[in-house]
Amino acid sequence: MASNVNPTVRRRRLGQELRRLRELKGMTAEEVAERLLVSQSKISRLENGRRSISQRDVRDLCGVYEVEDHRIVDSLMQMAKDSRQQGWWHAFGDIPYSVYIGLETEAASLRIYESLLVPGLLQTPGYAEAVIPGTVPELASDHLEKRIQVRMRRQERVTDPERPLRLWVVLDESALRRVVGSHLIMREQLDHLVEMSQLPHVTVQVLPYDTGAHAGMSGTFSILEFDDAADSSVVYIEGVTSDLYLEKTNDVHKYTIMYEHLRAQALSAEHSREFIAAAAKSHADAMG
Repeated sequence: MASNVNPTVRRRRLGQELRRLRELKGMTAEEVAERLLVSQSKISRLENGRRSISQRDVRDLCGVYEVEDHRIVDSLMQMAKDSRQQGWWHAFGDIPYSVYIGLETEAASLRIYESLLVPGLLQTPGYAEAVIPGTVPELASDHLEKRIQVRMRRQERVTDPERPLRLWVVLDESALRRVVGSHLIMREQLDHLVEMSQLPHVTVQVLPYDTGAHAGMSGTFSILEFDDAADSSVVYIEGVTSDLYLEKTNDVHKYTIMYEHLRAQALSAEHSREFIAAAAKSHADAMG
């Protein structure tokens, strides 16, 4: 697969264009489904980029929308072809959050609020090896190893010398205090967190316990933004059985405001590093 082809993003862009064509035609998803003798849910999944789309689907939809410009049809057909290729993550088998990985791989910036654990992009191998089976207790050992490998591979975006991911993390103090694996693992993890926070494109802020009530108490979330104007921002909320992707402008705006409040309530980047270093020392002291 060409390195500049991201199937997840291609599906998303294609779905947005197909939705635009439908709306220009003044048709509802239900009307399109009736014309093609398919379910309305299929049309919705094609438009939100959560379902693989074939060139035949594109051809049929362009017929319904009476698209006469062959250049547009050819472009959409090529996007459909690209969207069916495989990203690097497919080599690891069935990864439940593969859609998110595809978006993360293409994102220019990522803002994360995490309340209970260190985000995957900043985890050490030891921490990942301890936290993954803790959060997914029935995960088979071979699947655990794949999850760890994928997590470490994802981190390459943060340190990519040509196109590093702009990463901003607001972290609740509980993620620093909870002993995942052992005090040694935690000390190494927090030392790594301090080191990563010194990169010019990585910011880590801590919300201490004494902050009190704050905007993130309703749950963790991430906001992904992209360089291409055609790709709208996405709010990602991870679930146990399914994940939620919010793309409507109003939804993204609300979460963006929440994140601004979290950043304002958290310690500064410099004070956060000092706070994390002190927490690392407390784990070292606990080792005896």
